[in-house]
Amino acid sequence: MIRIQLEPVGQSIEVEPGARLRDVLFAYGVEFPCGGRGHCRKCRVRVLSGRVPPTEADRSVFNEDELAEGWRLACRILPETDLVLEVGQWQAVILADESPFVFTPSEGFGIAVDVGTTTLVAQLVDLETGHVLGLESRLNPQLRYGADVMSRIEYALQPGGLEELCSILRTAVGSMVERLTSLLADPSRLHHVVLVGNTVMHHLFCHLSPEPLSHYPFQPEDLELKTFAPAQLGWSIPNAALVQFLPCVGGFVGSDILAGILATGLDRTTQIQALIDLGTNGEIVLGSSTRILCASTAAGPAFEGGRISYGMRAATGAIAGARVENGQLRLEVLGGTAPRGICGSGLVDLVAVGLQLGWIRPDGRFAGPRKDWELHSAVKLTQRDVRELQLAKAAVAAGFQVLLRRLGLGPDQVARLYLAGAFGNYVNPSSARAIGLLDLPPERIVHAGNTALTGAKIALFLSPEDRRFTALRMRVEHVALGGDPSFEESFVAEMSFPIQDRLR
Repeated sequence: MIRIQLEPVGQSIEVEPGARLRDVLFAYGVEFPCGGRGHCRKCRVRVLSGRVPPTEADRSVFNEDELAEGWRLACRILPETDLVLEVGQWQAVILADESPFVFTPSEGFGIAVDVGTTTLVAQLVDLETGHVLGLESRLNPQLRYGADVMSRIEYALQPGGLEELCSILRTAVGSMVERLTSLLADPSRLHHVVLVGNTVMHHLFCHLSPEPLSHYPFQPEDLELKTFAPAQLGWSIPNAALVQFLPCVGGFVGSDILAGILATGLDRTTQIQALIDLGTNGEIVLGSSTRILCASTAAGPAFEGGRISYGMRAATGAIAGARVENGQLRLEVLGGTAPRGICGSGLVDLVAVGLQLGWIRPDGRFAGPRKDWELHSAVKLTQRDVRELQLAKAAVAAGFQVLLRRLGLGPDQVARLYLAGAFGNYVNPSSARAIGLLDLPPERIVHAGNTALTGAKIALFLSPEDRRFTALRMRVEHVALGGDPSFEESFVAEMSFPIQDRLR
């Protein structure tokens, strides 16, 4: 066995010679957003002791100075000698939810679970009072196979891939549910477990092939409500408890968005309102009690720090905000540490500041001879990063425009826009408007928290025979943006950033 010492966390692990480090370093804060393909440099570690010759993948992402300092891609290390590695153990921000909601008291207890692509969050709820009695959260263990859903789909289509992704997800969620159940004096009073998630998470948890989601028109055959007995999932909780994964709407619009509609009350208001969950797939809902449209747009991972040169999730060391104060750039860094990278909200703020100062032009290029923007000795914003944000924001803005046109509306007729999800809850509305992501005054934009989890808690109070979710799902019209001829035209138009004078 080979001994690997991890610093500064002070942990020591043993692996077999030639073992893949992806499977063991994930638990110590090393992430593998590209699924270990050697493309993203996010799994970088520094070799402090031992011999690890650089691979071709290392040479493609690190310069000679970095290689000489010992930087390597963890996904490419096949250890043959004892090593000492410097790893970054980051504490992620997990978005739980304590939003109040209307319910009819019931007996017993329930558990609501938000099965996110990045994080898993579960809450134990007293069905008589609506109080949250316990919280469990963790990173989705599928992250080591890629940060985005397309990486998961690609892995699931390999021999044995679907079985592996399904097994580790069910085990992870099951361990959270079991820990919450152990808080009950009488576990037999756990009656209901409700899970929500995007379409890919729905398929991978339910052991359904995501193959139809890998190609146009991205329409899976099975989006239905799935019901399980705990024993089917290998969970050690009372087998009388009903476990349900709520139904999806269509394409990449999952039950998390259906839950979000319930949580915001968008289906019950006479005003035109919108709900947007900003992530790799930007889900957009627009409408009122009269008519509701939804769509999913491939925004790419920029909002979550993906494909950004020094990008990272919203975790310790991430630049999460930026502003100009007395002519000086001020950075907000999570955890109060030195900057290690840039998360989505920080990326939006930085580009908004760059536009305000005239350092970034409306076409997205740096003004003058500048090729990148050094924010700290260890972090830069590059021209490619700005382009990635342009692509992401154009996809969301164009999708929103398509739904507005379908309803014959303009942005000024939207009374309220709810921003959901981890990125949506931290992005600065003024900065989002400054880059053209959201064409609404900031006062109409509401940070809505984890609407998926709130909606899942509301579903706990509905009986298994209650058809409310089914009825709501039938009311929501799914718009396939790829089939709308105006989407591409809007996408091209939205690539540019707004001229700042228009916003003052």
